[in-house]
Amino acid sequence: MSTYTQILYQIVFSTKYREHTIRPENEQELFKYIWGVIKNKKCHLYQVNGTQDHIHILTHLHPSIALADLIKDIKISSSLKIKEEKWFPKFKSWQIGYGAFTYSIDAKENLMHYIKNQKEHHKAMSFTEEYKKLLDDFKIEYKPKYLE
Repeated sequence: MSTYTQILYQIVFSTKYREHTIRPENEQELFKYIWGVIKNKKCHLYQVNGTQDHIHILTHLHPSIALADLIKDIKISSSLKIKEEKWFPKFKSWQIGYGAFTYSIDAKENLMHYIKNQKEHHKAMSFTEEYKKLLDDFKIEYKPKYLE
């Protein structure tokens, strides 16, 4: 018997202090780099995008990969790459922690569209508002002080 899984994860994390340090001129380089990290972990990336202060990743994990390990690898390696390449001069690091939300495969197209349109979406809603909504929608208890 083989192992079969079909779990979509939407992963969300922000820059340190939610500072607006991700600049449009190099964000595609960052997204390509993250795609490479995910591919090297035998996971499948469906979409990655973000704004000046956070990113969203839609992926399917390989059964041998732990979610926390994947996120740790993405954050550490991308942080080093950002500094090495000087993509975002004011970037300090990623915020500690992350949000990860699971979905059925039926939600894939809508999620891809949602992530692809992050910049437009955030003209009307801040990252904190969006993140609180995700936590509330998934009935995840949180301490508001960690979202400020």
